[in-house]
Amino acid sequence: MASLWRAVMGDNTTPSTDDYDGVEFWVNPERAGWLTKQGEYIKTWRRRWFVLKQGKLFWFKEANLSRGSKPRGVVPVANCLTVKGAEDVLNKQFAFELSTRSDTMYFIADSEEKKEEWINSIGRSIVQHSRSVTRDEILDYDNDSRK
Repeated sequence: MASLWRAVMGDNTTPSTDDYDGVEFWVNPERAGWLTKQGEYIKTWRRRWFVLKQGKLFWFKEANLSRGSKPRGVVPVANCLTVKGAEDVLNKQFAFELSTRSDTMYFIADSEEKKEEWINSIGRSIVQHSRSVTRDEILDYDNDSRK
């Protein structure tokens, strides 16, 4: 997971409170629930509480969150390219993956329904927070003053 963190953040730092951008992850998340994720170095599977809010995917050891809770990790989804099913890759039921240009993170949901809910929620967040094109970058040819 650290290399995914480095890939999306562009450095070798670990998550700090500055990385939360003031996101109050402990209240009203877009999606929250238990997922099992694969470790980066030791490829074991660990159950973690995940919270998706304001374009960031946080994970924690515990589900009881408060202002003082410290995420075990956070990924800005704007830097992610795809989220899709991965049962065929991992040969595990209810598996899905989240990918950047340089790394892939794997998860296992508790059911097909939960897997689809997470994929849809993360996918929507990727689109909403992507940096590909902003409204200011769209050229309106009908009202182009350069004509």
